[in-house]
Amino acid sequence: MLDALRTRLTDGTYRVGNRLPLQRELAEHFSVSRDTVQRVLKALVSEGWIESRQGSGSRVIKTQRIQSTTARSAKSGPVPLGPMIGEAFDEPEVTLDIHTLTSQSLDTHIRVQVERIRSGEIAPQRIAVRMLLPAEELELPYPRAKDDPADARPRDRLLSIERRSTASLQDVLGNLRAENLVPDVSLEIRHAPLTPTFKLYLLNGTGALFGPYEVTERPIFLEENEEIDAIDVVEISAGLTHYVKDGNPDSPGTFFVNSMQDWFNSVWNLLAE
Repeated sequence: MLDALRTRLTDGTYRVGNRLPLQRELAEHFSVSRDTVQRVLKALVSEGWIESRQGSGSRVIKTQRIQSTTARSAKSGPVPLGPMIGEAFDEPEVTLDIHTLTSQSLDTHIRVQVERIRSGEIAPQRIAVRMLLPAEELELPYPRAKDDPADARPRDRLLSIERRSTASLQDVLGNLRAENLVPDVSLEIRHAPLTPTFKLYLLNGTGALFGPYEVTERPIFLEENEEIDAIDVVEISAGLTHYVKDGNPDSPGTFFVNSMQDWFNSVWNLLAE
């Protein structure tokens, strides 16, 4: 439930100033107890997404936004991630190179695009996704329990999220190919001995979304419904900047996209397995 609400705070479902559904409605929608709803809302408050007041519910005060360097987007201000992914899928050939901590948010956005394909709204002929994740055996500095760094449960939780999300991606993209909805579909996942300190999306070889992870102290919920204080990053809260290749090899946008593509390829080919 917590991850689902975070995603809705980034894809435009809940915008700044909107109120979340009532606790009773959330409990019914996610088939959880009111106690679970209250703990999830408490976590969103601690992460700065919402504010809650007695008698007035929960109001959104932050969403993930993307600041674009293009003149078109600069006029309209920051935009959500969902439309950016949607623009990439509008093209006949879709290539996504992604460096991230887990594939959780990507899985959500890919599923939105798959529904667009199934409805006939878009019809890409090729989808190629390459994803760089941290090596599973790597000792990461986050997430870790604040009071007991040796506690393995936060790390186990992260691995569980990663494996569940990548399996979901493999399933949803594999179905596109099996059902002949897209002629050419590929998903490659490699793991590198690097701690992700930033999130990177390279879109169709022409654009890049880049943002650093901010380390924070926050509660996390273990599968046995136990809450612990942890040092962690909230993956989908990373602020992103959008860079675009504009035909000028010396422009900041072109330089940045080319540099990050070279970086991705070097890690993919030489470090990742």
